[in-house]
Amino acid sequence: MTIRYDGRVAIVTGAGGGLGREYALELARRGAKVVVNDLGGARDGSGHSDAAAAVVAEIAAMGGEAIANSGSVTDPPAMEAMVAEARDRFGGVHILINNAGVLRDKSFAKMSHEDFAFVVQVHLIGSAICTKAVWDLMRDQQYGRILMTASSTGLFGNFGQANYGAAKLGLAGLTKTLYLEGAKYNVRVNTLAPTAGTRMTEDIFPAEAFAAFSPDKVVPAALFLVSEDAPTNMIVGAGAGVFQASYITLTPGVRLQGEALSPEGIAANWSAIIDRTGEIVPQSGNEQAQAIFRKLG
Repeated sequence: MTIRYDGRVAIVTGAGGGLGREYALELARRGAKVVVNDLGGARDGSGHSDAAAAVVAEIAAMGGEAIANSGSVTDPPAMEAMVAEARDRFGGVHILINNAGVLRDKSFAKMSHEDFAFVVQVHLIGSAICTKAVWDLMRDQQYGRILMTASSTGLFGNFGQANYGAAKLGLAGLTKTLYLEGAKYNVRVNTLAPTAGTRMTEDIFPAEAFAAFSPDKVVPAALFLVSEDAPTNMIVGAGAGVFQASYITLTPGVRLQGEALSPEGIAANWSAIIDRTGEIVPQSGNEQAQAIFRKLG
């Protein structure tokens, strides 16, 4: 069955180029009305351009409906105004893809406080601001699909990207609470960790890899994760047509008592503590506490 978005309204941030542009175009091809948000800045967040308007023109040329928005995801009133415009123009907002981002890569030793804070502000705080702007509307509609954009850097680390990694793992954590709070309102929240050849990665990937990891090969995962039958609380990796699921797991652990309840006891039992036999994938933080209680019985 073909996945369509007729009657749905989608906001895609950072949609003036790269992955965001591809998401916006494909959503429009499949029937969605799209708000194309992009500040139009450089990779480090500086400057402005009319990138969003150009994507809107592409959508209009294919017979779709879209509006451009150049507000910053770090500006709550601007994002609230964007959502209000989408609601007034199209009747609601059903899909939000938090894609906007910047890079200011340096080793942690050389990274300024400003560069750390700015990257976290755009990726993590910006995504929270955009999500907050649509949250009540989606709850009232009893329908919402929200996608956070994480990264392998956030999940597994990458040299020179402490600011980016901290923000990206934070987004996975944000997903894990919002999926719980949105469940009874049919608001599903997922995390995508894409690997793609875009303006953000053009000086990182070799030429062949840059072509193999074209943004269009990530699009299927993003669109599935904001579809009507999407799962919720998933972390999905995507790149070059390969799709993966990533999980945060918990080992059964070991209960220590008496003299063993000490740093020395931890050292002596370390291999058992990290033994992954029987590990679980908790669906809420409470499940960790429950696992501890079971050890006390």
